[in-house]
Amino acid sequence: MVSEADKRSWQKLARERYPRALIFHDGRLALRPTPKESIAMFMWLPYAIILAVIRISLALSLPFTISTPFLVFSGIRLTTTASSAPTGSHNIKQNKGNVGNLYVCNHRTLLDPLYISFSLQNNLTAVTYSLSRMSEILAPIKTVRLTRKRDEDAEMMKRLLGQGDLVVCPEGTTCREPYLLRFSPLFSEMCDEIVPVAVDTHVSMFHGTTAGGLKCLDPFFFLMNPAPVYTVRLLNHVFTNSQLLSSHTSNTSVLDHQTSRFHVANRVQTQIGTALGFECTKLTRKDKYLMLAGNEGIVNSNTKCISKSNS
Repeated sequence: MVSEADKRSWQKLARERYPRALIFHDGRLALRPTPKESIAMFMWLPYAIILAVIRISLALSLPFTISTPFLVFSGIRLTTTASSAPTGSHNIKQNKGNVGNLYVCNHRTLLDPLYISFSLQNNLTAVTYSLSRMSEILAPIKTVRLTRKRDEDAEMMKRLLGQGDLVVCPEGTTCREPYLLRFSPLFSEMCDEIVPVAVDTHVSMFHGTTAGGLKCLDPFFFLMNPAPVYTVRLLNHVFTNSQLLSSHTSNTSVLDHQTSRFHVANRVQTQIGTALGFECTKLTRKDKYLMLAGNEGIVNSNTKCISKSNS
């Protein structure tokens, strides 16, 4: 089909010249499998497995202040910046009603809440839309699974906020490319003040995400990279009228209520996208898994690792 002369002239196509935008893709390899890079990967693989086990052990067994220097020495890089809010959660202004801070971030890997905790040097509670049982067991911070029933999830998140700081990834799934998926507006009703967090990662060999593989191995693959990089940026706070958003009054129509909820969610998405230089989309978790795995990406509660649909 292709002549040898054409093959010799092939080059890696620049992203801006793609026929269609590349938003979703799967597979563990983050490198081009050229002979040179493939040999380097296979030579690194035995050391990568040992290093990932050591990194996970350090994160699980030691406090933040002790484990952080060891993890940095192992090659992990974490950069934390703040636009206006200080990096210590104890200095951030508390919401009304004596509740904790609500951190809303984009979703790059399952380790996002953990790295935000490391950045703040504070134990947070992470709420997730879907998580394998193995990941829940190994998580060094408290994780709570949402039921996807709006009223029940809202009540649960409000209760957790009353107990301390909370982090949520409203995209509902990870996205490797420089795009943001649609933000679920549920978080906009939880409190009067939201702390947007822009998160980005860089890996050189293995992707720490998958749509059709074993979800419980995602953190393991991320930590198998020689020098994985995480960037956490705390952005300007977004203020909301949570009482107006969480209840209907005689002066507020249902349409106004829905518009306000989505307006807050879109504002947070836009702020994070601008900080990262990412493009905002209306694509959802369901779109991603239907394209890549042929299911809706719901983890069956009876399985430990496999991301499959209940149907």
